[in-house]
Amino acid sequence: MWLALIMTGFIFIIEVAGGILANSLALLSDAGHLFADSMAIGFSLAALYLAGLPANPRKTFGYHRVEILAAILNGLSLLVISTLIFWEAYQRIGAPEEVKSLPLLVVAVVGLAINLWVLLMLHPMARHNLNVRSAFLHVIGDMLSSIGVIAGAVIITLTGNRLVDPIISILIGLMILRGAYGVLRDAVHILLEGSPIGIDLRAVAADILATPGVSAISDLHIWTLSSRNNMLMANLTIAGDSPHFGRKILDRVNAVLAEKYGIRHTTLQLECECCRKPAESAGRTEKNGGPLTDNTCCNLQNNIPPRNNTSF
Repeated sequence: MWLALIMTGFIFIIEVAGGILANSLALLSDAGHLFADSMAIGFSLAALYLAGLPANPRKTFGYHRVEILAAILNGLSLLVISTLIFWEAYQRIGAPEEVKSLPLLVVAVVGLAINLWVLLMLHPMARHNLNVRSAFLHVIGDMLSSIGVIAGAVIITLTGNRLVDPIISILIGLMILRGAYGVLRDAVHILLEGSPIGIDLRAVAADILATPGVSAISDLHIWTLSSRNNMLMANLTIAGDSPHFGRKILDRVNAVLAEKYGIRHTTLQLECECCRKPAESAGRTEKNGGPLTDNTCCNLQNNIPPRNNTSF
């Protein structure tokens, strides 16, 4: 990540100088995208460091959510950059300026080569970390925009058409805008504690119910703390009344959640069938489809008012 940051900053300086020398908005737009790349990778580095800090009494979950905040900052920076590119391109379409195609082509080729290298370095981490993925998307966008700049330089050299430069800039801006939308959408979904992308809540409920000893499930919640930390909370009604039996059920359920869904942080409350009242049993998902047994073996439980449960 540090090497990627240094190389991206290096290309940014080269493209700013080349864009001024060649009077190319496309190259300066690409440089603006590179500036966002540098910020994205810098945010990613800071977030990775903070996410590794231990939890404390005031931050009991640690600092994992810093990763999501960094992703949001990256997405917002992309929105600002794309807006500036659109505005400058609009002005140049009305009054096209002369572009020096040779410096434009040389700088774009160098930028493309370095971007490809940075892309290969970030790819393994981008699969598992939203924050790094946002930086990875920055670099993908810049690599594609470099290809567009190269194509524009070739067209300008062959035809002399000055409108190619602002048109390519608009395409680059649209590409940046699309990346910003994807990053912000995923980050906001996590902040709103939505179900993890790729995990079906009802499928999880069905697998838990299929576990021997589990007769019903309610208050099931699954959310994402950070890209690598999915969490689950639920109430399980069990058929047995022995603490040892409950321990076995917990082990079985946690094994299924970890192996099939990658969920390793769970909070599961176990309740015996005999402790449930008919009012509390209504709407709860059961294996047999019939009402849960009402028993007086847990008189204390009968004094507790029913909860507003989420049913499956």
